[in-house]
Amino acid sequence: MHRTTDFDKARDELFAHIHRCDVLQANEEQRAEWMKETVDYLGERYPALAPEQLDELKAIGARFCQPAIPHGRGNTALTLEDETPEEDGADSLVGAA
Repeated sequence: MHRTTDFDKARDELFAHIHRCDVLQANEEQRAEWMKETVDYLGERYPALAPEQLDELKAIGARFCQPAIPHGRGNTALTLEDETPEEDGADSLVGAA
């Protein structure tokens, strides 16, 4: 049976706070300030967490707040680059038999 650690509890609490406080709607500067204050609070709430674990919580929280798909005026289907790598010589093989 998996024993829940203080890190697990702090991570879950961080995600709950992110949703409850509407952090996803904040701008990047507000998010960074909120994340620092919240991770500091979690460090006080869970004193057994090492500084490295608090840094990891901050990184996990920041990643969680990033949109899966970029949004805003500059990000549209027309402006996204095709991220699939082109295969060398693939076009030259079309129709060759």
